[in-house]
Amino acid sequence: MQELGCSTWCLMDRELPDVLEILSARTGTVEILSEAAHDILYCSEACFSFDLRYTIHSPTADINIASCREPIRQASLGLLREVCGVAGEIDARCVVVHPGFSPWIEMLDRSYLALRESLGDLAAIQEEYGVPVAVENMGSWEVCHFRDPSFLPALREAGLSFCLDLGHANLNGALDEFLAVGNPLHVHLHNNNGSDDSHRALGDGDIDLARVLSLLPRNASRIVEVQTLEAYDESIRFIAEAGRGSNRYTGDGNNK
Repeated sequence: MQELGCSTWCLMDRELPDVLEILSARTGTVEILSEAAHDILYCSEACFSFDLRYTIHSPTADINIASCREPIRQASLGLLREVCGVAGEIDARCVVVHPGFSPWIEMLDRSYLALRESLGDLAAIQEEYGVPVAVENMGSWEVCHFRDPSFLPALREAGLSFCLDLGHANLNGALDEFLAVGNPLHVHLHNNNGSDDSHRALGDGDIDLARVLSLLPRNASRIVEVQTLEAYDESIRFIAEAGRGSNRYTGDGNNK
């Protein structure tokens, strides 16, 4: 079973080399959120200094693959192509991509058509660089696409993978359905109370994470996506104490 990796989101105020050093003492798997000081297009050389397995979360700001404005959609895909190129260089397991949104609910159908076109473009990028693209389910904001499992057939048709975000699925009341039919390649782990996307530690919310971990595909990579390093450490302790550890946690604060 896969260990519990950590997203660099919990240390966004630090430079990536420092973050990788801190996290490498806790886990062998790190997801780099390619934003701010962790923008993988500018600091990928740091990855070669550590014996880590990587996944990449593509940028979330200034990007929308479901934009009805074709120049914006194309620019977003161009950026994702660059990210996937770097992901291939560092041998990343996958690149996580948000499915985009419509800024106006009245344009949601048009935006969805743009998203479907982008899936084909992402499949071509995936083939070009040999790194799986995993599209992430979104939270409860109504202008977002991919909030329930009905979008999964479109991903399969395009040959793309699925990133299951447990907290987002919980906000939409769709977690059990996703677990039943989703078969994710990659999983984002965090907790919430079902009403806000708070990215809490695994034991702090109404998701039964110990139960959920036992229902995930054994080969799915797992990233704890919380806002602070303390919340990551708390999450690892919670899973260890629950007796459902899917990692090599030793009980001394080390997940390696």
